[in-house]
Amino acid sequence: MDKPISMSVKDYLIRTLAVKILTSEKTIEAVINHQFQSANEAMDLNDSIEIAGFGKLFFNRKKTVKKVEKLNAKKLAMERIITDDNTSEQKRRSSNVILEKTLVQINQLKPRATHED
Repeated sequence: MDKPISMSVKDYLIRTLAVKILTSEKTIEAVINHQFQSANEAMDLNDSIEIAGFGKLFFNRKKTVKKVEKLNAKKLAMERIITDDNTSEQKRRSSNVILEKTLVQINQLKPRATHED
C-alpha cells in the first residue's frame, strides 16, 4: 500500500502499524511520540543516537553555531525595522512576529551551540 500524498509519513506509519498489529491508532501514536521524545532527550545528552536498522545520527555543533549567528543577524535586522520611524504599522507588526519566532529559535539553539563536552 502506497502512502497517499495528502497524508504525513507519521500518520501513514501509525495507520499501517495499527492495521498490521491490530492495535488502536492512539496507542501506536503514543509509542511513536514517546520514541521521538526519547531520541531527542538522548541527543541532548550524548550529541548522537543510533537507531538499529536505520543508522547513527550526530548533532553538528558547528552548524548550530552558524545557525545561531544567522538568527542573531536576523534579530538585529528585525529590531532595526521595528524601531525605524519610517516603517509602516503593518510591516512593524509582521517584523515583530518574525522577531518573536527568531528569539524562540535562538533560545532553543544557543545552549547547544555553547555546550562544552
